[in-house]
Amino acid sequence: MFAKCLGDDGAELRPLEPRHAEEFLANINRGREFIGQHIGLPDAVTDLDTGRAYLQAYAEKTAADTGRLYGIWTAGTLVGGVLFRTMDVERGTAEAGCWLEPSAAGRGLVTRAARMIIDWAVEERGIHRVEWMVSAENEPSIAVARRLGMTKDGVLRESHPYRGKRQDIEVWSVLAPEWRAGKQAR
Repeated sequence: MFAKCLGDDGAELRPLEPRHAEEFLANINRGREFIGQHIGLPDAVTDLDTGRAYLQAYAEKTAADTGRLYGIWTAGTLVGGVLFRTMDVERGTAEAGCWLEPSAAGRGLVTRAARMIIDWAVEERGIHRVEWMVSAENEPSIAVARRLGMTKDGVLRESHPYRGKRQDIEVWSVLAPEWRAGKQAR
């Protein structure tokens, strides 16, 4: 297992595995309402069994090289995560995403963690296009896409129902040459 430092504040990025099910459930429980404003993760992870199943599904995606899941820890506590919901190495595409409990919001953790996994995907796995799908009402996540140097490709209007309301989903992306040029500017 590895742990990657996310900055001077001691935050770390680590693989999130089935053995972390209790920590994962505790993280979701602390942020259930906050996280659930825009994504269905809290609806999918409701108890230890569903948490373990979610983590196991990502362990299988990791083994098949079709997705990845990483936790963000601060002071030894899991506070959120970043992931590749999908990853198609042959086609060179991946969809990144995130979640974070409210106590960790506003500190740049998601941006730093997403930057780390996107860099790995582009430089180590040869991913050409990384997408970020986000509710049009999720301003913090849209701000992350902007900080990552992504371009807004468009809006999937009223894409799907979520908690009784149809959501507009913004599609943001960054291409490998843009990613590399952005790294030079940082």
